Amino acid sequence: MSRRPDPRFLTFDMYGTLTDFPIGQAAEKRIEKIASPAQRELFRRRFAAYQLDEAMGDWRPYEELITRAFERACRAAGIAFRPEDPAEVFAELPKWGPHPDVPKALARLAEHFPLVILSNAAEQHAGRNAALLGAPFHAVYTAEQARAYKPRLGAFEFLYERLDCRPEETLHVSASPRYDLQSATDLGVRETVYLNRGYEPSAPHCHAYEVTSLSGVVEILGL
Repeated sequence: MSRRPDPRFLTFDMYGTLTDFPIGQAAEKRIEKIASPAQRELFRRRFAAYQLDEAMGDWRPYEELITRAFERACRAAGIAFRPEDPAEVFAELPKWGPHPDVPKALARLAEHFPLVILSNAAEQHAGRNAALLGAPFHAVYTAEQARAYKPRLGAFEFLYERLDCRPEETLHVSASPRYDLQSATDLGVRETVYLNRGYEPSAPHCHAYEVTSLSGVVEILGL
């Protein structure tokens, strides 16, 4: 695109996009002593898949979502499920801070645009994670408030209703086409940015820009 975006709001996914989010590694660490390498590999892949699958259903507390995904991954890999394992993973979430490229670029963006987070994070954790990012936010919205997890469209509809804006008045940044960018595109967001952190393959049909650092968003906006 040659036209420079001029959004009313910059909206962001948080976990994985702005916040370093090693949930897979944290989960795998809990089962490494009771699982073979092959079991751990299958657990890793299924845990990621089941988190998305659980998010597609009716809203439930994020701790329950993580627990259900963890239990299903254990079952698939033939690993004994221990409820204390996902509980320990969930307890780690508020401690995770930003990717190295985030604080400086985010502070620059905050000088020019209202910044908004739409996160699948638990309400009890979202504010603490956002505070570690190093920039002021206009608002931090969660799936708990929306009663819907991304990628469900209701989560994004809640965001635009709260901001009192049209989807096309926002620029949305995410490291996940599957959780964020497809849904934002479906609802009419034209300025979507895939911040490629290597979690998922590029999906050009559902993002207008692709960058590998948050500084790339600063460049897109001409700041």
